[in-house]
Amino acid sequence: MKWLRRSLYFVGGLLVLAIVVGAGGYLWLRTSLPQTTGSIAVQRLGAKAEIVRDGDGVVTIRAQSEADAFYALGFAHAQDRLFQMDMMRRLGAGRLSEVVGAATVNTDKMMRILGLYRLAEASLAKLPNDMRVTMEAYAAGVNAFLDTRSGSLPPEFALLGYTPEKWRPADSLVWGRLMALQLSGNWSEELLRYRLAARLTPAQLNELWPAPPGDELGIPQAQKPDDHAGLAPSLPEVLRGRGASNNFVVAGSRSATGKPLLANDPHLGLSAPIQWYLVRIETPTLTLAGVTAPGAPMLIIGHNGRVAWSFVTTQSDTQDLFLEKLLPGDPTSYLAPAGPLAFETRNEIIKVDGADDVAFTVRRSRHGPILSDAPALAWSDRTQVLSLAWPGLDADDGTAAALYRMNRAHSAEELLTAAEGFGSPMQNILYADTQGHIGFIAPGRMPMRKKLNAASQMPAPGWTGDYDWTGYQPVDTLPQTVDPKEGWIATANNDIRPVDYSRFLSGRWEPPYRYDRIAELIEATPQQTPDTLAAIQLDDKSVAAEEILPTLLDAIAPDASPDSPATRASILLKAWDFRMARDRPEPLIFTAWMAELDKAILGDKLGDLFEDYASWNLLDGARLVGPLESPWCDDTRTPEIETCKTQINRAWHAALDKLAAAYGRNPADWRWGDAHQARFSHPMFDRIPILRDLVHDPIATDGDDTTVNVASPRVDFDSVVYPDVHGAGLRAIFDLADLDGSRFIIAGGQSGNPLSAHYRDFVARWRDGRTIELEGKGEEVLTLVPSTP
Repeated sequence: MKWLRRSLYFVGGLLVLAIVVGAGGYLWLRTSLPQTTGSIAVQRLGAKAEIVRDGDGVVTIRAQSEADAFYALGFAHAQDRLFQMDMMRRLGAGRLSEVVGAATVNTDKMMRILGLYRLAEASLAKLPNDMRVTMEAYAAGVNAFLDTRSGSLPPEFALLGYTPEKWRPADSLVWGRLMALQLSGNWSEELLRYRLAARLTPAQLNELWPAPPGDELGIPQAQKPDDHAGLAPSLPEVLRGRGASNNFVVAGSRSATGKPLLANDPHLGLSAPIQWYLVRIETPTLTLAGVTAPGAPMLIIGHNGRVAWSFVTTQSDTQDLFLEKLLPGDPTSYLAPAGPLAFETRNEIIKVDGADDVAFTVRRSRHGPILSDAPALAWSDRTQVLSLAWPGLDADDGTAAALYRMNRAHSAEELLTAAEGFGSPMQNILYADTQGHIGFIAPGRMPMRKKLNAASQMPAPGWTGDYDWTGYQPVDTLPQTVDPKEGWIATANNDIRPVDYSRFLSGRWEPPYRYDRIAELIEATPQQTPDTLAAIQLDDKSVAAEEILPTLLDAIAPDASPDSPATRASILLKAWDFRMARDRPEPLIFTAWMAELDKAILGDKLGDLFEDYASWNLLDGARLVGPLESPWCDDTRTPEIETCKTQINRAWHAALDKLAAAYGRNPADWRWGDAHQARFSHPMFDRIPILRDLVHDPIATDGDDTTVNVASPRVDFDSVVYPDVHGAGLRAIFDLADLDGSRFIIAGGQSGNPLSAHYRDFVARWRDGRTIELEGKGEEVLTLVPSTP
C-alpha cells in the first residue's frame, strides 16, 4: 500500500500547489484595483486635482481648471474601465484581431471598410481650440495612469496577454462614431427587407413591412434580390443598429416643485460593464453631474447647474444602401449616370494574433464605402455591390463639438444653439433650464433625396442617379418646440412629426405603445414630482398586450377539463392587468404564445429569414391574424388550409406544452422572472463557462420590449427562456428646482473590474428603481499632484 500512500501524497501536493498558485494569482490580480486614497505625482497636470469616491465608487472630481478636471477624469476612467476603453478604440479602429485572434477578423474588416477611426483622426484638426485642449488633457490623464500604475492590469489583459497602448485624442472621438453607428440602424433594416423581397410577393412584403403603394419592391422587377445577403453571426451587436429610449419633460406649471422636471432612460444592450460611468465635476468655471462614456471627455447626459439635457434616438432614416452595378468585364469600375467610374481604393492590413496578417482592399463608390466587400455580409451577387451613404461618414461631423458646447450652455437658448451643430446620430433632445424653459429638438444631418425608394426601406439603384442625395435639411426645418402650451413633451422612438410636417424623416417608426403610455401617465397626474416621473420610468403595463389579447382569447376553443393547464392559463389571462411583472405567470404565458403564433404565421413564408425578422417583431403574428380572416394563416407546408383560429389554438397549446415541460403543470406557479432575467454580457468572460458563471449573477426583471420600462427579451423560438438583453442602462431624473438632488442609477456598477466591490453593486437597485444623488460627497480621496521637474 506504500504506492497508494505515495500517490495520495503526490495528488495532495498537487492540490495544495494549485490552491497556492490560484490564491497567488488571485492576490496578484487584485492589485489591478485602483488606488483610491493618498496622492500620486503625475506629469502634465497644472495644479493638484482630487478624485473623490463615495461608498458606491462614484467619482467627484475637483480641480482648479477645466483642463485639469478632464485630466483627472481620464485618470479615473482608466482606473475603473481601462479594458472597456481599449476594446472600444480597438473596435473603432478595426484592431481587435491583434489581441483576440482570428475570431474577430470579419469585424475588423467591416470597421476598416467604414473607416471610422480614420474619420476620427481627420476630425481632430477641425475641433475648436478649447475642445482640443480638453481632449489632449483627457488623453494625458489616461496616460498618466498607465505610467504610474503598479501591480497587475485588469484580468482581461492578463487573459489576453497584452498591455494597452498610450491613449490618443482620436481614441476618444471614435466613441462618438461608434455610438452613431449603433443608433443609425436603417442600413441593416434595408438589407433585411431586400432579402425578404426574394421570399414574399410584393403584396405580402407590403403588408408585413409597409411601404407606399406602387413602390413595394423598390428594385427593378427583372432583378432578383439576394436573399443570402445577411449579417453573419460574427458581426457584433454594436454594428447591428438596435437602440431605443424614453425621455419626457414637464414644465413648472405641471410640477409640484414649480420648476421643470426632466427624465431620461436610454436603452442599449445590457453589458458588463455598462456603457455609462457616473461622475460629478467641479471647477471654478464649470459644474457637471451625470454620465460620461469611458473614453470620452464630456458629459453625455446630465446637467451643468443651469441646464439639463437628455437623449433619445430619433429613428430617423439617415442611411441609404445603394446597389452599384459593376461595369461588365471590369470589376474595378461601376456604372454612374454620366458614365463608368473607377472605385476609390486603399489597402488595409489586419494583424492577427497567432495567425498571418490579412491584407485586403477597401473600395468606395461615389455614394460611400462598399459594404458587400465585408465577409460579415454574405453577399453572393457578382454583378453588383452594396455601398453605404451615411452622414456619420462625413469628415466634418460636428457632433462632438456640439456636445462639448452643450456641456457649457448657460441657458436653454444656448443649449439649443449648441445642439444645432449635431451631425450624427440624429437625436431627440429634451432639455430644461432653471429659468423654467423646456424644449425639444431633433438635430442632425437629415439627407434630402431626389426621390424615395420604397419609403427608403430598400437598397436603391445607384447607377441611375434618381435616388441620390442633394444635401441635408436645414436645422430650422427639423421638428422642434419650445415651451409648448400642453406643459409637457415626451419621445419614445415614436413618430415625432407634427401633423402638418411634410418633409421625409423616416418610413418606419417604433410602435407608439411606450409614448402613449407615458402620455397617459403624465396627463393622469396634474402635478408631477420626481417620484411620479420615477414611477413612469418603471411602468410595466403592456399596452400592446391590452390591445392584442382580447381577440386571441376569444378565438381559443374551451378545454374540456376545468383543471387542465389550458383552462387555468386562460383564466389567468382573462383576469390579467397587462403588467409584465416578474412575479406573475401571465407575462410568460403571453410571450410564449406570441412566439409560437409568430412561428405558425410567419415560419413557412420567411424560411431561414424567420428569426432575423421575428426576433425583434414578436407581435407581428398576432397583428396579421387580427381580423381572423387572413391568408397569412395558411401554412404552405401542409396540404390542408389552416384558418386563423386553427393557428391561434395550435400556438396556444404548443406554448402551454413547452411551459409545462419547463416549469411544471400548474400555470399559477409559473413566473415571468424565472424566464426573463438580465445577465449583462461581457465580451470575454461570456466565452469562458466557469468565469461566465462566477462574474454574472442573473437577476429577474419586469417589463418587455413594449413597456415603458423596456426589458427586451431575446427570443430564440426553441425554448421558453427569454433573457433580458436590452433596456435602460441609465435612469436619470432632473429637478430644475434642485439640480444637486437629481437622481441617477446605472445598470451594473462603476467598475469594469470583476474583482471590485463596485462591479455590479447597482444591479438590484437599478432593477428595483432605487437611485443615488451626485452630491459631491465621498470617503476616499485620491490627490493627483504635478510632478516636480
